[in-house]
Amino acid sequence: MRYGFAINVHRCVGCRTCTVACKMEFRLPGGVQRMRVLNDAGETTYDVPVGTYPDLAFHWRPVPCQHCDEPPCTQVCPVGATYKRDDGIVAVDEVACVGCGACVAACPYGARQMDPEAAVVQKCSLCAHRLDAGIDTTMCQLTCPNRAITVGDLDDPASEIARLLTTYDAELYEADAGTGPRAYYFDSSPRKAI
Repeated sequence: MRYGFAINVHRCVGCRTCTVACKMEFRLPGGVQRMRVLNDAGETTYDVPVGTYPDLAFHWRPVPCQHCDEPPCTQVCPVGATYKRDDGIVAVDEVACVGCGACVAACPYGARQMDPEAAVVQKCSLCAHRLDAGIDTTMCQLTCPNRAITVGDLDDPASEIARLLTTYDAELYEADAGTGPRAYYFDSSPRKAI
């Protein structure tokens, strides 16, 4: 089993429901986001269209932890608080975390943040508590109004995520980082690829 994301950028409207649902599920403090939704400039700003008038467009990319095959964050953690589970989920033991921030600096995706209240690192856990309980949806997947986010077992050829990745040409975010990210982005519209 190897969990991952398939995110349809054609369906994402930048509403940030995934961000809010995650914040509520994990009771995150202000300013901390485990799921950021970025525009074409790589920012969380809402009103930055691309193109030339009258052909303007908004493009959004939800960016969770990529749950990499070779996560650099696990290599730099001095106490082993960041580790990779057998199912591929990159996790943080918040009790063991000393808040040094080495993993935050090592992540090429900007997917980790320091929690100023708890003085530990926060990141997408792929809702491991839900998956471990047999609930097959993450909060971001469950609450996305346009069903842009799919989570599943990349090793199961019968899974919805496998079907999507064989149907559409998908790309990886910051693929040149060489970490083997497992969040795949695709565009289901007939107009063009992302």
